[in-house]
Amino acid sequence: MAGDGYKVTLNVYDLSQGLARQLSTTFLGKAIEAIWHTGVVVYGTEYYFGGGIQRDPEGRTPYGTPMRVVDLGVTHVPKDVFEEYLQDITPRYTAESYKLLTHNCNNFTNEVAQFLVGASIPDYILQLPNEVMSSPMGPMILPMIQNLEMTMRSGAVPQAPQFRPSVAVAQPSVPNNTAVESDGESKDKPADAGEAILPAVQPAEVEEETEAPVADPMGEARSRVQEEITTEFAAIMASGTLRASEAAALATRRVMERHGLSTAPLQQG
Repeated sequence: MAGDGYKVTLNVYDLSQGLARQLSTTFLGKAIEAIWHTGVVVYGTEYYFGGGIQRDPEGRTPYGTPMRVVDLGVTHVPKDVFEEYLQDITPRYTAESYKLLTHNCNNFTNEVAQFLVGASIPDYILQLPNEVMSSPMGPMILPMIQNLEMTMRSGAVPQAPQFRPSVAVAQPSVPNNTAVESDGESKDKPADAGEAILPAVQPAEVEEETEAPVADPMGEARSRVQEEITTEFAAIMASGTLRASEAAALATRRVMERHGLSTAPLQQG
């Protein structure tokens, strides 16, 4: 096959296993098709980045069946030259250097694709981190992002959270029958919960009581919600019934529902 070149394809996977498509509009205020992971397939081998540069026989990676396969073209680079190239870039693609938002598997496959065929991988894959973090609620999912980053650094395959907590899971902050009244206060709001309502859902009556305007009101709200998520996450993890990824996702959803930002009710065990 060397005379005709080697076919190069991009295997595209969804790390969320469909969860991003289902919940992104609720959580982020915009539709996200998937949380992309990619691997370059050439010479009968799939190359990808997680816990360092990794390789598996084509179709044998731990990510299963790709969501789609993108044809990148044909390369005439010999395999031994490509392997030398990988050795050269290995110091830049280590487990320690992995960053889910800025230095991830897709950045690796994009660089490899440019070396092999002189073309980039699809832009919608590369732009996903910016798309997520620029959304109104993007910063709120940082705990989940950090957990996912740790999983990828270890070379493991992330498990998508299922939002099916056991009845033993602590409900420290919000009773199951909590409802938001028109004046913006919860019927069963704990006495020590003094967090402000997010400006995005703040009633006009409350706005009249607001003190002098601040430079970044959303920034303050995000800080408060981030603290709530951290507290909720710790309480759920203390129950010992969920994985960290599930606990982070559940904590985020509870806090967002508490502030009236989720239309999907939380399933009770």
